Amino acid sequence: MNEGNKRSNIQIGNQVKIVQKQDQQSGKLTEGIVGKILTNSQNHPHGIKVMLEDGTVGRVKEIL
Repeated sequence: MNEGNKRSNIQIGNQVKIVQKQDQQSGKLTEGIVGKILTNSQNHPHGIKVMLEDGTVGRVKEIL
């Protein structure tokens, strides 16, 4: 299981790679710092949704 699927693994300030909604087909990842955690549930099969400090929203694929 990918570590980005568990909310407990993600903290504000973590360096992560996310996939944005429009990039799900291509799998293109965007790197940044978590500013806000948007998913309330403990687990999500496609990754926890976060907002990066620059305002980009996506699901966590990798924690760096």
